[in-house]
Amino acid sequence: MQAPLAERLRPTTLSQLVGQQHLTGEGSILQRAISNNNIPSMILWGPPGVGKTTIANIIAHAVNAPYYQLSAISSGVKEVREVIEQAKQTSRAVLFIDEIHRFNKGQQDALLGAVEKGIITLIGATTENPSFEVNSALLSRCQVFVLKALDKEDLLQLLHKAITEDELLKTKQIELKETEAMLRLSGGDARKLLNIIELITDSSTSKEIVITDEYVLNTIQQKMALYDKSGEQHYDIISAFIKSIRGSDPGAAVYWLARMIEGGEDVKFIARRLLILASEDIGNANPNALLLANATFEAVNKIGYPESQLILSQCAIYLASSAKSNSATVAIGEAMAAVKQLGDLPVPLHIRNAPTKLMKDLGYKKGYEYSHNFENNFSSQEYLPDAIKGKQFYEPGKNAREEEMRKFLKQLWKEKYNY
Repeated sequence: MQAPLAERLRPTTLSQLVGQQHLTGEGSILQRAISNNNIPSMILWGPPGVGKTTIANIIAHAVNAPYYQLSAISSGVKEVREVIEQAKQTSRAVLFIDEIHRFNKGQQDALLGAVEKGIITLIGATTENPSFEVNSALLSRCQVFVLKALDKEDLLQLLHKAITEDELLKTKQIELKETEAMLRLSGGDARKLLNIIELITDSSTSKEIVITDEYVLNTIQQKMALYDKSGEQHYDIISAFIKSIRGSDPGAAVYWLARMIEGGEDVKFIARRLLILASEDIGNANPNALLLANATFEAVNKIGYPESQLILSQCAIYLASSAKSNSATVAIGEAMAAVKQLGDLPVPLHIRNAPTKLMKDLGYKKGYEYSHNFENNFSSQEYLPDAIKGKQFYEPGKNAREEEMRKFLKQLWKEKYNY
């Protein structure tokens, strides 16, 4: 089985790398570090497909060091400690951790001692701001290098490199008549760009291929099914996930959850959406939904992948299997609409605060009825401004929990509202 084009073209020296000249060019900081055989622990921060993994491979090869690679999506403290133990038997081992921002505090702390003692040279790759996602103790022991998205010239250079240097692509006559669609679809990601050109050429049985924007878009639409964390499918799949839970289909919810996890979606993004859904689509039909969603959000932040998939699955199934209500969503929507339409209506005098004598003399708090002094801890006084007096923003949903609330409110407000 042949390696993908992106792997076949992976550079082995800094001079072969397209882009990132501020870090890798002649006289640059990384070039000097390699020449001096003095590699610091570092965090490579930049968008996907700009060379973070490649740079780590080049460094390890250049200094002839044992090289270990872990993914924060699928590795935990156990795997980190195993690598550290192996590194103790060698010298100057390089440990590359992809998506290091997905490691929780405990997993990051497991690296501290080995980095500090020089047992490993850590190279972490992240698409997120390390100031927020890497704990300060580990960050202080690393240099942070910022990688930039590839520009149009870089991407065009990469395309020409692919069709002129790759042995398999050289067997076909490829004309790059138009490139705008490929460049736009790549989003500055070299790996994605090479995947696109490979997909397009593999889809053609002809030895002569003229690449136009229309041809690219038609081919991609028919063939390509990649999970893009920043593109259209990212939003399509999270939409399918939310709609499946809202529609009380736990099986579909778990399927779309698996698609996101396999695609490398940020665990916090998924947990955040579950937290929102617990109020937006379940609300007071089952208040425990919000509690579980909040516990899920806190738990996945502590644990990270891969174990967080269990917690996310439990929460998604519970929310999908719960009674549904959007009454709280409708209520705040109507209230916000009233505020925008009517502006800042004055607070009724009787429910204003009156901390000074002047305020009391002006009638602030005058006539206020302390609810606990009345039967059932309830007074029928008005709490809304005069302009919307008697307006009912909240209508309980038709579910067991809110029917109890409706019955309770109806008893209290039988004279004020027509329940």
